[in-house]
Amino acid sequence: MSNQDIHPNKYSELRNTHKYYIDIYNSLYQLKSEKEEELKSIFKMIKTELIESNKHPPKDIIKDILKIIPYNNRYTKSYLFLAKLFSDEYHVEEVKGISDISNILFYKEHGIKIDKSFDFEKDDFENLDIHTENTIYRAIMNNDLEKFITFTGIDGFDKDQKLKSDLYPDSYEGYSLLELCCYHGAVDCFKFLRTKFNSEITQRCLELSFLGGNKEIMSECFKYQKPNEKCMEYAIISHNIDFVTFLMNEYNIDIDLEICGFYNNLESFLVYFDQTNDINKCFVYSPIIGITSLTEYFISHGANINEKNNNGETALHIAALYNSKEIAEVLISHGANINEKDKNGDTALYYAAYNNSKETAELLISHGANVNEKDQNGETALYYAAYNNSKETAELLISHGANINEKDQDGETALHKTARNNSKETAELLISHGANVNEKDQDGRTALHKAARNNNKEIAEILISHGANINEKDQDRETALHKTARNNSKETAELLISHGANINEKDQDGRTALHKAARNNNKEIAEILISHGANINEKDQDRETALHKTARNNSKETAELLISHGVNINEKK
Repeated sequence: MSNQDIHPNKYSELRNTHKYYIDIYNSLYQLKSEKEEELKSIFKMIKTELIESNKHPPKDIIKDILKIIPYNNRYTKSYLFLAKLFSDEYHVEEVKGISDISNILFYKEHGIKIDKSFDFEKDDFENLDIHTENTIYRAIMNNDLEKFITFTGIDGFDKDQKLKSDLYPDSYEGYSLLELCCYHGAVDCFKFLRTKFNSEITQRCLELSFLGGNKEIMSECFKYQKPNEKCMEYAIISHNIDFVTFLMNEYNIDIDLEICGFYNNLESFLVYFDQTNDINKCFVYSPIIGITSLTEYFISHGANINEKNNNGETALHIAALYNSKEIAEVLISHGANINEKDKNGDTALYYAAYNNSKETAELLISHGANVNEKDQNGETALYYAAYNNSKETAELLISHGANINEKDQDGETALHKTARNNSKETAELLISHGANVNEKDQDGRTALHKAARNNNKEIAEILISHGANINEKDQDRETALHKTARNNSKETAELLISHGANINEKDQDGRTALHKAARNNNKEIAEILISHGANINEKDQDRETALHKTARNNSKETAELLISHGVNINEKK
């Protein structure tokens, strides 16, 4: 069937069929209310239309709600309130796979750890109260020009200040005040900054204006910057179809179907289909939306069941990743290849394992998916489950014969992956099924070396409690303690020492852990080592002490520490 054979009114037909979905997610992404009665009205609509009528899992609804927060953070409390309504109504005890910031916010608001595996002690989130009363950020959020001007008149005001906060998307570089105005659509504060301080309109200003939605700000930004793919991404997330079609028609920026699916923008997804008639591409990404009838529509209109995207992924890969079991069943019933591989050699089972899509994984295995299939890196699906702490799916794979101690091309086992990524629950599972805690990779490193390097103290504790050799050496003759010293893994270093790690053990170059700490200016680790008896004047094969290493690498703080503990400053090589 050619593209031209597709029904000419397909957009209208599909939009009308799925209007409930479009309206619900538009109301969520464009939320502008903190009133409980309005929020409860949205709750009832979702309950009726998505959960009861179309079988959308409540856990998925909660994930969808919480992931919106960084893009509309003025209404953070509203999203947290809605998520709590669903967790209470459906007795949802845990939701995995939500962002760290969502975990923290939900816990702060409701006192509930919604993802039990999340480490609340290890992750330290700052700047969560930036929008409190009498802050410049609150003034911007409310477009309160009077208060904003007051803040700019305070002695020491920094017009170039930057805000880094996990409440905002991609904020690792920090947001300028003008960029914050664009995000919040604070047009009066925006104009003031431009007039008073000639604040620079950056590329990010234009990008964020698509979230803020103020057309006056957007128009001004267009005078200085050209739109890019990030603009389209934020336009899609804003669920403003006018912005999306504007970028598509005026600037030829493609609609990203994966972004549409992830952020529940079915309307933009359908616009892409209407404009391109690319039925195969739309079919491949349709499982992200999670509406079985939509995927069936594309199949019935001639989509290739094993069509691949640019990454070599089929619709079955996508269904597995998003745990769309019902859609996966439909795909398999129409001849989808269970063991089809993407560009990395990964089958759909890998995707299910990575995202802990247990139900879909069971389906795939029941239809012949090979649990010990290896990808181009020599990794099996169990590796993916281990890396992402997908304990339930790992358990399923093991029960169907997954090889626990299989090695990849780097000689790593699944246990190495858990140690590297702090997948505690999956590590315990693997060990309980016979994983060798002292197995070495091709560089002679055990799982304990990996845990030490990444400061994953909890994993290290598990490994030690199950017989991991504390002083095992890799091919460079480094112990786990050497790894902690090099990477400033303070907590894990203390753990290793408490279990008998040899403080003065030397590597192949005669260097102790103190040499490593000194070289990398890891003062805290050096303090720990010294307090436990590290030899300050120990020399390596080059006859250098730790002080020599600090001098060579400009490790000033560690040098001062060593001197304060009596290191010989005149020691010669």
